[in-house]
Amino acid sequence: MMKRWNVGKRLLPLFAGMVLLLSACGRADLSTLNPQGPVAQEQFDLMKLAIAIMIIVVIVVFAISLYVIVRFRRRPGDNKIPVQVEGNHKLEIIWTVIPLIMLVILGVPTVNSVFGLAKDYTKDKDAVQVEVTSHQFWWEFYYPEYDIHTAQELVIPTGKKISIKAKSADVTHAFWIPSLAGKIDTNAGAADADGTANTNIMYFEAPKAGVYLGKCAELCGPSHALMDFKVKAVDSASFERWTTAQKAPVALPSDPAIKDALVKNCLSCHAIGDQGGLSFPNLSDIGSKMTVAGILVNTDHKQYGNEGTTEENLKRWIKDPQEVKPGALMPKVDLTEQELDGIAKYLAGLKIDYEK
Repeated sequence: MMKRWNVGKRLLPLFAGMVLLLSACGRADLSTLNPQGPVAQEQFDLMKLAIAIMIIVVIVVFAISLYVIVRFRRRPGDNKIPVQVEGNHKLEIIWTVIPLIMLVILGVPTVNSVFGLAKDYTKDKDAVQVEVTSHQFWWEFYYPEYDIHTAQELVIPTGKKISIKAKSADVTHAFWIPSLAGKIDTNAGAADADGTANTNIMYFEAPKAGVYLGKCAELCGPSHALMDFKVKAVDSASFERWTTAQKAPVALPSDPAIKDALVKNCLSCHAIGDQGGLSFPNLSDIGSKMTVAGILVNTDHKQYGNEGTTEENLKRWIKDPQEVKPGALMPKVDLTEQELDGIAKYLAGLKIDYEK
């Protein structure tokens, strides 16, 4: 017994240090404890209620246990059998009714939230409809009302319900925006009888403008941890300008050599304006996005190792996608330095100015 206690004393400082160290990890915008929307707030309130009830139970049980241990401990020379409480109807009723009351206090709001947050807005004309498709290792967003395909940044208007229909193009992923809503799985599967894919639905709302970080919350491959996306909430007027600009034609590079390299190596998979394919992310406004490949942050401030300008990040990504995201399906492209520089510079200039 003493050996176990000595081992425990040695491990306790280690565990305490790990707790303090891990408590400093994470980001404020990637926490369910910092709700920024009504759905996340309701989920957070439910979490606080459940934790409060558990804390009360723990305190009461420990207090009663401590009292009983001290008050009814066996004293030296006392060999009497303690008073038995078996068959005490009053006590049995008390410790049966109290847990039932606590279950009701927790159960009623839980059931109310579960059914309320499962409301289907896919037919609501006032909600913005978005079809989310997860890929290894990027996110595709399709707005059926506007016939717009985009990737990695989900642009939404503030103050409106955002109805999500989520599915997967390959393995199971999980769509998660911690500060706005809980997570749902995106499942792969054959089409159903009505022609729709194996989808899950959810909704959320962003009451104020801002950028909210989203992640894949289901282990899906070697770059699972790098499968980030952004939700960008803007005012209604900016959102309308964005939808209009997304449909505008986009001119290809004026340099014939760069244009030929772009068409040959990029437009077979990617779309730019009304040209190219949609098998992989739409590049029409890639210069406006906050990141390249969802993980390389576009900025001049060298705070983190994965930061650089949009052009620098594009060159890094195009030159060796596997170095940035192991397991990504984008292959290395055989380009000369001049072609790589020209394509990166052209793509970095594809910007949409829709925020006023």
